[in-house]
Amino acid sequence: MNAQLEAELIENHTFFEIKIGQSARLLRTLSVEDISAFAAVSGDTNPAHLNPKYANDTLFHGVIAHGMWSGALISALLGTQFPGPGTIYKDQALHFIKPVRIGDTLTVTVTVTGMNTVDKSLELDCQVLNQRGERVLSGVAKVLAPTTKVRLPRVQAPQIQLFDPQARFRDLMAMGEQLEAVRCAVVHPCDEGSLSGAMDAARFGLIVPVLIGPELRIRSMASEAGIDLTGIEVIHQPHSHAAAEKAADMAANWEVEMVMKGSLHTDELIRAILSKPALRTGRRMSHVFRFDIPLYHKPLLITDAALNIRPSLQEKVDIIQNAIDFARVMGVAVPKVAILSAVETVNPNIPSTLDAAALCKMADRGQITGGVLDGPLAFDNAISMHAAQIKHIESEVAGHADIMAVPDLESGNMLAKQLEYLAGASGSGIVLGARVPIALTSRADGPSNRVASALLSLLVAHNNRRDRPRSIL
Repeated sequence: MNAQLEAELIENHTFFEIKIGQSARLLRTLSVEDISAFAAVSGDTNPAHLNPKYANDTLFHGVIAHGMWSGALISALLGTQFPGPGTIYKDQALHFIKPVRIGDTLTVTVTVTGMNTVDKSLELDCQVLNQRGERVLSGVAKVLAPTTKVRLPRVQAPQIQLFDPQARFRDLMAMGEQLEAVRCAVVHPCDEGSLSGAMDAARFGLIVPVLIGPELRIRSMASEAGIDLTGIEVIHQPHSHAAAEKAADMAANWEVEMVMKGSLHTDELIRAILSKPALRTGRRMSHVFRFDIPLYHKPLLITDAALNIRPSLQEKVDIIQNAIDFARVMGVAVPKVAILSAVETVNPNIPSTLDAAALCKMADRGQITGGVLDGPLAFDNAISMHAAQIKHIESEVAGHADIMAVPDLESGNMLAKQLEYLAGASGSGIVLGARVPIALTSRADGPSNRVASALLSLLVAHNNRRDRPRSIL
């Protein structure tokens, strides 16, 4: 049997092979991921283990491991090494002595102190020491030892993908902590989702909402939903068309610095914005989704999946430039842009590959600035360095994309919804290219998505202040 196969086998120690004083040990270093995984599996979300700010004010002055995490290491040693497969727990006594902190390396030792030939049970002394030789846990285990010899393939533990959407949400909100709220036209907030989303954004200190729409309907909705509108400005407009026109007028006159979509169709709102020359910037308006994805190592922007149905090459230039500028506002110094297609090679029969090649060359010539472009790239090699290596793609972008530029709205919209509903991504969205940012949300979006979209618009609004009159500031 070769050495690799031997290493993949697990062998137990039967009762008849074990002697008093025989021992085994296991080493393990505690990581943040260990604490999060144990909390996820056990449901023990005590802030002493998960909230550094809270933990700093406790007796232990910092985050510590769950006590039973150390106890679980004893179980792992007994069940996989000594005695190994076939071991059955009867009893376990534990005495917790010192806290275990992130980065501590524990040595877990079990030593046989007693044997019962009648029921083939063992009594084992259990000791857990940290890297300084300090005892953090001790106890006594009683187990039924295996009586049949086994050698089995080692079972690999399933991987746990840790994703804390609330932690990601808090990190995103932290980007706006030092920024003052801006006046925001909330257009036709006549359903509970859009109205509560606007008020939540106000509660987070992101916007000063100006509700525009049928006043009686808005107030009735607020009353039914238990939403307090005390002190909130409401501008009556009889219907959604009039509300969109009013919001556009206010933005054109610098009375608001951002716009938030309520319960009206997107094209209705965008049409009103486009009708005001003062709101145009000379660049095509486009939409950007921002996603936090459990299996991706950083936020990902997708454009355009909501506004431009079949953009031309020149329109794609604006779409990509909008996304690059936005990524820079979000703190990405040199955004990496993957221009997506079905394949990663130029194919005259697939127009999106031709556009991708042209866009990359336009970036080389300075027609698109501020980012690094590569394309065409298929989705797998845009998102996975491993996939790119298999296909021998050498690229700064492959596997590290900050932005994915999709061929058209259909493919982008399907990709965005797949990330949200199949991959558990948390999303938010913004429309760029006008003089004011537009927080664009879907009727299916939850409260966090709506607040996150407001945060994106707040960041853009403050960035825009450098280039516009100060009359409303």
